[in-house]
Amino acid sequence: MEVTDRTVRRDVSRLRDLGYDVESDPGRWGGYRLRPGNKQIPLVLDDEESLAVAVALREAARTGVLGDDQAVLSAFLKLRQLLPARVASQLGAMDDVFEHTARAGGQPLSAGLLAGLAAACRRSERLRLSYRDMRGSDSERAVDPHRLVFTGNRWYLVARDVERGAWRTFRADRVLHAEPTGRVVRIDDPPAAARLVAETLTSDYPLYAKVRLHVALDEAMRAIPPTAGVHRADGPGATVVEVGGTDVESLATRLVKLGVPLTVLSPAEVRAAVRRHALALAETNEPGEG
Repeated sequence: MEVTDRTVRRDVSRLRDLGYDVESDPGRWGGYRLRPGNKQIPLVLDDEESLAVAVALREAARTGVLGDDQAVLSAFLKLRQLLPARVASQLGAMDDVFEHTARAGGQPLSAGLLAGLAAACRRSERLRLSYRDMRGSDSERAVDPHRLVFTGNRWYLVARDVERGAWRTFRADRVLHAEPTGRVVRIDDPPAAARLVAETLTSDYPLYAKVRLHVALDEAMRAIPPTAGVHRADGPGATVVEVGGTDVESLATRLVKLGVPLTVLSPAEVRAAVRRHALALAETNEPGEG
């Protein structure tokens, strides 16, 4: 590194004064080693990296992706105070032009609770949940956690309900308390967590249609979000989606407005309604029409 031994010793001494745990091995093959300590090593970010982190923290605070407690907002405000003027100006320009739709309702979700649920999923540790359902009724559940799924600005815990012996989804913002039991369980039959959440969210419609969108899976999920349909890739350029609606006409109108080539596989009444809407749209756009 083209520095003297004295420089190395001085730098090591400085690191130790700052609280870093540096151990040394004497001898011919010895040296210095920086051990994990209790200090946060400062990051050195360029302008683009600083802006990216600031935007990510701001959006996390607005969407609740990391919970609604003060940790995310506090981190964002601290970082913003440290930004160079040129980067702060770019962030301010984004503030001036960005608009956000209203967030879905629900109880605040703390980052601490979210982290606890994630840790339990990773350890496969049974939890005792205090849970409030959509009707406002509280209950105690023993669950075996599997995955956390984020969709529609909400977190969902996918877990096996021990008493019912079935897989369930729990809105994380309705978890009042999650107590680890210390019991590690073996999960042999885990479901596809994201699909289970999608199926749960779309299970309350009185009518369903199966549609083949003639686009790849990623584009299909942009057209019909996971909160509104259950997706299955059907080759490299097509996706089959089960989508729900309140009635035939409104569902057909919605499908026509997607602006995506599609084929209604079932039921026949939705297929006929889509054809009727498409023909009516074509007739109003005949050449020469004013």
